[in-house]
Amino acid sequence: MDKSQIKQALMSLSIEERKALLADIEKETDKHTSVLGKRRESLNNKIDSCPHCGSKKYHKHGIDKGSQRYYCNSCKRTFTEYTGTWLAGIHKKELVADYLKLMEQELSLDKIKVSLGINKKTAFDWRHKVLSSLENIDRGNFKGITESDDTFFLQSSKGSKLYDRKPRKRGGSANKRGISNEQVAVIVTADRDTELDLTVARLGRIKKVDIEKAIGQRISQDTILCSDSHVSYKGFALDNEVEHHAVRADLKQYVKQKVYHVQHVNSIDSRLKKWIEYQFGGVSTKYLQKYLNWFKIKERLKHSKEFLKDFTNKSLEDITTRNRYMMINQDYQELLKLTTQN
Repeated sequence: MDKSQIKQALMSLSIEERKALLADIEKETDKHTSVLGKRRESLNNKIDSCPHCGSKKYHKHGIDKGSQRYYCNSCKRTFTEYTGTWLAGIHKKELVADYLKLMEQELSLDKIKVSLGINKKTAFDWRHKVLSSLENIDRGNFKGITESDDTFFLQSSKGSKLYDRKPRKRGGSANKRGISNEQVAVIVTADRDTELDLTVARLGRIKKVDIEKAIGQRISQDTILCSDSHVSYKGFALDNEVEHHAVRADLKQYVKQKVYHVQHVNSIDSRLKKWIEYQFGGVSTKYLQKYLNWFKIKERLKHSKEFLKDFTNKSLEDITTRNRYMMINQDYQELLKLTTQN
């Protein structure tokens, strides 16, 4: 439909219908403004700080390609409202609000590509830039009874060419029985309140060092840790001097003293695996942590009445996102080195 056809269609509407349409367009405009202007508002009100040195001694310093630029009096460097966030370096920012809405609906990259008129590779990159922003948000301490368990995903090279083995069909299975280096361990930890952590640990069975890396900074002596009987959890609890209750599922023990169990994290494991499998047909191990970030924020905001607004605000909190996104390949190579043998 060209411009003249659109005009003809608009003129065929009644005055009231035109007013309603204009109101809807204004709402859409406000939506774009609220997404793109979130960090600018925070910077202008001195809520945020310089992404280079953390100082709040900065001032406006002109406009750079439509973005508000600032000059830091402390480190003598300039930055824009998007520096460090996932919006840095993104072209067609006017499409971002619509992209986030489609992402909320969990549409496929092909459908997003068609809907927004962008390249599929662009849709893919935007997704992982957004997901990289969610890694370090909402990392409070675990309080009270805290459940932790490991779950496993079959190692996947989805989307990559394979030279060392034949590609597996969707689903597939490992060549070795039991837990092996063909499987990726994910540590899932949740307290009985709101805190949740999902961390890709290593290939094969987890070790004490993996638990320490995942949640060591988020527990205290007030934490009561519940886990299975894996010796790594026992060692972690002893090192950190926290109360520990191990549930022996191998002995058909699922609950201790009517309160200590890991059923909550087991439920999270189940929902997570179904979501990854049925929504995306499995994901590449290279990007698994990013999808865990997505699932975590979904769990965090599942009762939100303004999910899109809250999701967007959360995603713009971290000004180290761009660096994390650029490290995806390196992080993946480091993960491949972490096997049960080391």
